[in-house]
Amino acid sequence: MENKKNKFIITPKTEKSVTLTIRIETELNNHIEEIALKSGRSRNELINKALKFAFDNLEFDCNS
Repeated sequence: MENKKNKFIITPKTEKSVTLTIRIETELNNHIEEIALKSGRSRNELINKALKFAFDNLEFDCNS
């Protein structure tokens, strides 16, 4: 049996996110920056939370 203590073992990474480039209004960016500074959270974390909340509470109206 080989000594595993001397091995550098790499396992496959499971993708849990994707990189996405978007354009947002300056005012939205200002709000994100302000909340990030006040909360100590990253912009990425805040945007993910906001998007999740929006989609979890989305009501789609097909009649408009």
